[in-house]
Amino acid sequence: MRYDAAVIDPPRAGAEAQINRLAASDIPFISMVSCNPVTFARDARTLTQAGYTLDWVQVVDQFRWAAHVEVVASFTRS
Repeated sequence: MRYDAAVIDPPRAGAEAQINRLAASDIPFISMVSCNPVTFARDARTLTQAGYTLDWVQVVDQFRWAAHVEVVASFTRS
């Protein structure tokens, strides 16, 4: 089955196994939402090393009274 895009919203620990599978795929677009900037950076590095381009990244301060943020990004296969 062929997919045109994937959206992933992993837990705080990230999605290392799933990102490795996506990095090895030919899916042209990946959107990622992450609640942990550290695991986001690790998973984004895996995608970019596999040939994806980080098109944009946005920090979302979703919870006004907490230090918690969400990181949202878009990747395309180069």
